[in-house]
Amino acid sequence: MTTRIADAQNFLDINGLNSIRQDAKSGDKASKEAALDQAAKQFEAIFVQMLMKSMRKAQDVLESDSPLNSESTKFYRDMHDQQMSLELSNNGALGLSELIVRQLGGDSENFTPHSILRSDGNLDSRANVRVSDSPAINNISLANNSTAEQDANNDRQTNGSIVAQTAANLLQAPVFEQPKDFVTALIPEAKRVQDKINVPFEVVIAQAALETGWGQKIIKTDSGESSNNLFNIKADSRWDGEQTHKETLEFENGAMVKKREPFRVYESLSESVNDYLKLLTGSERYQGALEKSTDVEQFLHNLQSAGYATDPNYAKKIMGTLRTVTSLINK
Repeated sequence: MTTRIADAQNFLDINGLNSIRQDAKSGDKASKEAALDQAAKQFEAIFVQMLMKSMRKAQDVLESDSPLNSESTKFYRDMHDQQMSLELSNNGALGLSELIVRQLGGDSENFTPHSILRSDGNLDSRANVRVSDSPAINNISLANNSTAEQDANNDRQTNGSIVAQTAANLLQAPVFEQPKDFVTALIPEAKRVQDKINVPFEVVIAQAALETGWGQKIIKTDSGESSNNLFNIKADSRWDGEQTHKETLEFENGAMVKKREPFRVYESLSESVNDYLKLLTGSERYQGALEKSTDVEQFLHNLQSAGYATDPNYAKKIMGTLRTVTSLINK
């Protein structure tokens, strides 16, 4: 039995899974328990594999221009991920298999069944009923029960605060899984820019997409939070707000030079757009670009000439990104 079960440790071996099925039908209790344990681990492995696949999918956006981003590379990478998911489940990485074994194996003493839980998240009333059913716990003093209830209330308040803060952070720094998500999210803000300085909103989105890799490469702070800096505006002497540093490539005398530069940090994407407007309208150097704001190509070339970016192909790159933005909006 042990040898056959071990065969399932390789995701390519179908016979290993068949051995689990045979042991599950066996009259031997030990074989059934071993089969249940391995089946639970297989289920956890599938779940882990789904998580890894989602992460790989998000990473593919960042590696679209990589020479290693080929179909053959992905094939062997997926094989590696599938085998790794099995190994992680065998090591109890998530603990999901253990819960499955407890539930399907009849171990009802060590976990709280679904039947006593409320759907509104308030576990007090029914949890107390569950506790009172246990003779051993009935011997605990009322004072201890009161302390436990207070601790539970404190935990709920703390967890509630964490959830609320997490929700607020997501609203301020949304996650863009696809370029379409980024474009859709920025349309209202980009149209504000269009109303103010007559730059077509599609151009504003294209510039932000180029600067941030469709929202996937927005600069992070030292604590790992999003800077919400859509246009990679640097923190010069005029900026007195929060800032973060990042290594960047600058063109100097026709060659790329690696530098570590300070960048502005905003509380939200909307604040980033406001500062972008302030930068263009409040500086004499960009007045020539604003005078040609309705002429997309002229506006971008003037923006580049004014020194917004050191890349000599900056305007051309935005024009290329603009075509993608337009096609995504029209879909």
